[in-house]
Amino acid sequence: MNRIGLPTALIACLMMIGCGASQPVENSKPEAGESPQTDAADENLTDKGEAAVGTPPRLPYVLREGRGIYRHYCEPCHGAEGGGDGFNAYNLDPRPRGFNDPEFQQDRSDDDLARIIRTGGGAAGLSTGMPPWGRTLNERELGSVLQYVRALGEGETEEIPEP
Repeated sequence: MNRIGLPTALIACLMMIGCGASQPVENSKPEAGESPQTDAADENLTDKGEAAVGTPPRLPYVLREGRGIYRHYCEPCHGAEGGGDGFNAYNLDPRPRGFNDPEFQQDRSDDDLARIIRTGGGAAGLSTGMPPWGRTLNERELGSVLQYVRALGEGETEEIPEP
């Protein structure tokens, strides 16, 4: 074989091997008496089957990214533990929201929180001291920080691994 023929033949063989590989297909119908299995992503769908805004699954890497964003943009006002006691909090009137308030966590949907983060406090009828982050954070980052805020409210941030 000439110089061009050998590499071309090798690439063709590798492509045929790769194209022939397939993953086993699982039976998608549950057996009688079994509950259907759901993907982690399915838990974040609305009733219409649409993806909910800003709600990635609460996985360690999502929380780790959310923590980094929170520390950079949110912690100066909302505090390290989300208590509304960051070093800038004392200069603001009204003081920033504490995320560890269970009533607040229950009263606000993920879409509400995403809108507040995206458009700022003033656009949501809250404090004008909270700036809009919609042009700073992309949707993935916004969803990650939202999940971290939820984890703060539930006291689940100690188990998040450091990078």
